[in-house]
Amino acid sequence: MEKHSRYIIKRVLEYGMLQDWNIVKQYYGITRIVEEAKGFRELEPRALAYLSAISQTPKEQFKCYTYQRLNPQHWN
Repeated sequence: MEKHSRYIIKRVLEYGMLQDWNIVKQYYGITRIVEEAKGFRELEPRALAYLSAISQTPKEQFKCYTYQRLNPQHWN
């Protein structure tokens, strides 16, 4: 689980249930999860808001937040 920690954390944040989140939080710890998530290029806005709220980390510190703002999607 250490080798693929970024993959596991991202998948649980995007697709996991609350029980999955509790297991990952217990295994890795909130500080490691936040540090890994800061390097993600993409993350669902809901997952970003949740992680930002529980860790009290500003959204601007996450790479996915600044990357999404620099590359707006077409409305078509």
